[in-house]
Amino acid sequence: MEQNNSLSGKTKLSENTKFSRNTKFSLVPYLLKYKWHYMLGVVILLFVDVANLYIPQFIGEVIDGLSEGILDKGGVNVLLAKIFAAGAVMMLGRFGWRFCIFGAARGIEYRLRNDMFGHLETLSARYFNSHKTGDLMARFTNDLNAIRMAVGMAVVTAFDAVVMTVMVLVRMVLYVDFRLTLMAFIPLTLVAVGCYFYGIEAKKRQIRRQEAFSGLSDKVQESIAGVRVLKAFVQEEEDFKAFEEASRNSMEKNLSMVKLRAVFGPALDAVTGISLLVTLVFGGKMVLAGQVSIGKFVAFNSYIGMLVWPMIACGDCINNFSQAAAAFQRISAIFKEKPDIVDKLPETQGDKDSNIQKIHIKGDLKLNNLTFTYPDGEEPVLKNVSLHVKAGEMLGVLGRTGSGKSSLADLLLRVYDCEEGSLLVDGKPITEFPLAVLRRDMAYVPQDNFLFSDTLEENIAFGLEERIRDHPELRSSIKQAAKAACIHDNIMGFPEEYRTLVGERGVTLSGGQKQRSSIARALLMDASVLILDDSLSAVDTDTEEQILENLMHLRKGKTTIIIAHRISTLQKADHVAVLTEGELTEYGTHEELLERKGFYARIYEKQQLEQELTAI
Repeated sequence: MEQNNSLSGKTKLSENTKFSRNTKFSLVPYLLKYKWHYMLGVVILLFVDVANLYIPQFIGEVIDGLSEGILDKGGVNVLLAKIFAAGAVMMLGRFGWRFCIFGAARGIEYRLRNDMFGHLETLSARYFNSHKTGDLMARFTNDLNAIRMAVGMAVVTAFDAVVMTVMVLVRMVLYVDFRLTLMAFIPLTLVAVGCYFYGIEAKKRQIRRQEAFSGLSDKVQESIAGVRVLKAFVQEEEDFKAFEEASRNSMEKNLSMVKLRAVFGPALDAVTGISLLVTLVFGGKMVLAGQVSIGKFVAFNSYIGMLVWPMIACGDCINNFSQAAAAFQRISAIFKEKPDIVDKLPETQGDKDSNIQKIHIKGDLKLNNLTFTYPDGEEPVLKNVSLHVKAGEMLGVLGRTGSGKSSLADLLLRVYDCEEGSLLVDGKPITEFPLAVLRRDMAYVPQDNFLFSDTLEENIAFGLEERIRDHPELRSSIKQAAKAACIHDNIMGFPEEYRTLVGERGVTLSGGQKQRSSIARALLMDASVLILDDSLSAVDTDTEEQILENLMHLRKGKTTIIIAHRISTLQKADHVAVLTEGELTEYGTHEELLERKGFYARIYEKQQLEQELTAI
């Protein structure tokens, strides 16, 4: 089934996604999944910081011991061994906390990305009609990276900014001097005030920056996808100007963030410099006065240097959390979206997959005064349409562009919902059937034939649950479907035959080849109901006649709905429905409609004349 497999419920979503659908989206379930990684990582980080804390003290003891002559060679060796041991703990510990914390961050990113994709697959057509691909791609790249940094590196910087600062200050007070510590720390209090205002402004700029990145991503995606149209209309220069504008906007938003960091970073350095200056002035006097030893003074200066990293970490932490806050809003917006089309009946008791396998659609379709307006529309596109297609019949649908033909197909597939009771399948409202059953038993070939950048055999087998690599025996069925769609001979003419790779959206194939490949995909499903939405418009009349003959043979006893503009496509149908501005204006067999001398008969005469002129 084309375009509907993504909504068939095949995707297995994690428990995290279920949580975020039922309640407000939160990162807490993801963090709890890796709680032991974080706990172990934080403990290891604590050991690293403690080991780092003792190195200045050991150095100070060496200096004091040598200067005062109270330390012999053995004592020096002991202190050097302690310094080496502390360094070894730091080296191994840094590997350990990186493995635990960064590994957990990557795991969260992986799970969150999967859940985002799985949730997107459940959303209805309305969401994708109003959200651009480039913007969604930006959320999967830039925004997810910001979340990963927040649950990874930001955890480390936040820990160091708080714990390391407290431990260094305590060590400075206990090992050196309280008064000197107080004098050196007073300038550092400015950091707290600066960080507060920096965080507020950084979040605003990060939101604008990420929105600009989304716009740029969307522009690139759209231009590359439409490059043939751009070249055909010689609009490369104009498109480049539009890209340049999007790129400039992204650059400006990035520079605004860079400028903020450029102010905040040197400000932190200035505060650190003031603390060092205070230490040199007042600490030097205390050394001269004999209140503090030279070793402790050297250790104190080392501690001041160690405070530089927590200050930098404080800025990085705020920056990462600001980016993550902006990213969280954009990702949360995806999870807040609810699908419009859902199974309205509660799930049956027992194994769901087993119950679905027991339900099958026979193909009896009935419309009772069906009126439908698109969710974002004002005027109905279908008005009081009533008709009955019995199981095994072929219905043809004819109408001008915009008459509601494709809308009828959308309603049969439950891409959109209509008024309860106006569309019956096998005598029951269509909403009583699980979506998985509808999209398993209804095959669809849309106007916009979409092929994936994969081999032809994988594209034709796309609607099957089994994969070719696991079930090579499927290849014979694929060839039979391709023959029925009159695409087999074309495929055999390709260098790699059925293993030929097609370009993005099937760009390497002609329009007729894409249509017939899509028809083969639908025929391979052998569904109870087949809907062809203007799917023979790009093939010649001889090929069209052969495909229709194959359909009559293969679809015997199964319901088929053919939407077309050409009478030749519809004349073999059991009944033909003519839609005019959303209303059913004619209904009957080919011969009955010709006798009525209405719209159908006029179109038939016109197309017959065109064929005669073409033959001449």
